[in-house]
Amino acid sequence: MLVRLTAAVLAGVLLLIAAAAWADELVAEPDSYRTENYRAPVPTTLAGARVLSTQDTETIWRARSAAFIDVLPRPPKPKNLPAGTVWREQPRLDIPGSIWLPDTGYGVLAAPTEDYLKRGLARASDGDLGRLLVFYCLEDCWMSWNAAKRALTYGYRNVAWYPDGTDGWARADLPLRQTQPEPRTEE
Repeated sequence: MLVRLTAAVLAGVLLLIAAAAWADELVAEPDSYRTENYRAPVPTTLAGARVLSTQDTETIWRARSAAFIDVLPRPPKPKNLPAGTVWREQPRLDIPGSIWLPDTGYGVLAAPTEDYLKRGLARASDGDLGRLLVFYCLEDCWMSWNAAKRALTYGYRNVAWYPDGTDGWARADLPLRQTQPEPRTEE
């Protein structure tokens, strides 16, 4: 009897230690946008938005019931490259059918970048503030969290965030397609 009681107490203590360690790993949802260290663990929530698993995201994608928005930044061409240097943009693989609005997930956006995001969201949603918008980039990337939060402030009512991004999508062996960013200027 004493052995069973000791084992039960030990199991309870181990469970409490594990729960405390897990709670320490949870990332609190900030009050505002994340403005630094964008490649870090992200919260499991986004107030006002739905957080999607890979399975949820695949279901929505297969049903074609949402606009998918990738906000991963695009590295700029380095300044002062030696003459004759060939610069090749790094290809971006996206969830098929997505639009890529690079650089729109930073915590602070310059006015032209914010206008670019607003125009891109208006096109993606066909001007419907109730259309489902799914935001993503990479796993442990605050850019998509920031962009989804920002879409809520613009009045979009059906916002979802896919925190595993193309990393989770690829792990599930789902298709990816090379894409180009949406044009920055109005046509």
